Amino acid sequence: MDQKKLDQQSRHWEVNFSSKPEMFGSEPSVAAIKSLKFFKGKNIVELGAGLGRDTVFFAKNSIHIEALDYSKAAIETIKIKSKKLNLNQFVKTKFFDVRKKLPFNNNSVDGCFSHMLYCMALSNHDLENLNKEILRILKPGGINIYTVRNTDDGDYKNGNHIGEDLYENDGFIIHFFSEEKIRNLSNGFDILEIKKFEEGTFPRKLFKVTLVKKSLTR
Repeated sequence: MDQKKLDQQSRHWEVNFSSKPEMFGSEPSVAAIKSLKFFKGKNIVELGAGLGRDTVFFAKNSIHIEALDYSKAAIETIKIKSKKLNLNQFVKTKFFDVRKKLPFNNNSVDGCFSHMLYCMALSNHDLENLNKEILRILKPGGINIYTVRNTDDGDYKNGNHIGEDLYENDGFIIHFFSEEKIRNLSNGFDILEIKKFEEGTFPRKLFKVTLVKKSLTR
């Protein structure tokens, strides 16, 4: 595993977000729409918020959300959108690398959401640490919903193999997931759902994973 190559992805995303402020469009992801029912009336954290299309969607539905991303351009875009749409009361932002300890107290967050963050340039070790951190910050019974590209995706095993299940296509490093990998990453959680879905015209083939933090009394 070339750690330097993984680290360079932040710069690659920074360049793309700076030059393409609507890189993923303005409509919310299918995953965000389907996750809304779990987060109504909650305070949640969005990890790898990108350009904020899902952040804005949740805020428009009166959900208090703190959006984290390791691209400064992405965070500035979310700030601009939130101000323009008068959503500042619902949206906080933070420039942050999720490979570090998450900036929240133990048992303090109602829910976490991330759309395709887990399948970015994160090693298995990074993902295990991220899972532990999300488990730490969530309240008992808190929900973690994330999406990942799965091993049925057309890009799986195409491009430059970086190591593990990571492949580089057009400069972007993608980590692909089997259902077994998802289950192995779910320590401390009960799995509510692992569901396949498709997105985009390619299409990208993904899993939507819904987890609940086990109660302290169990």
